[in-house]
Amino acid sequence: MQIVETKIPGLKIFEPRIFEDVRGKFIKTFNNDFFQEHNLNISIKETYYSISHKDVIRGMHFQTPPYDHIKIVYVPFGKILDVVLDLRKGSPTFGKSFSIELSSENGKILIIPKGLAHGFKSLEDNTNVTYMQTTTYAPNNDEGIRYDSFGFDWQCDCPKMSDRDMSFNSLEEYESNFFYKEEK
Repeated sequence: MQIVETKIPGLKIFEPRIFEDVRGKFIKTFNNDFFQEHNLNISIKETYYSISHKDVIRGMHFQTPPYDHIKIVYVPFGKILDVVLDLRKGSPTFGKSFSIELSSENGKILIIPKGLAHGFKSLEDNTNVTYMQTTTYAPNNDEGIRYDSFGFDWQCDCPKMSDRDMSFNSLEEYESNFFYKEEK
């Protein structure tokens, strides 16, 4: 198992060991001791999953303080292009995005810190995306950034999206209340 740093401070990729034999695969998606050894003190409060058709775009979602959260995302079935956007004022990567393919094949897991918006495009039908969060859902703190407002190329001419996701403000219109704190 290893943790890989990304260009966005605090955003990490967890690459677990994949055990494979004649029965299939076994992947441990969360190990509290390993996470604590890497200064990731994560207390999971809620988990859920979505199932999406190909070319569904979900996002860019986040919750505002005091219900902001660390989010762990992985794909037990299918494949996505996962995208995060830094909304933290003072961050060296404010307004910048990062993307990675997460799949049941590669087993990679994204650890998303507070202050980043999250979304994805499903690359296959019936893709299952699982989320683990450090806070529970708070409807009054649930917000988003419009998916096409921050210069990311989703490579999708006709995305399938919810009306809610299409109604989000652009990054330019959003007044962030997230602030970057350098990791120690």
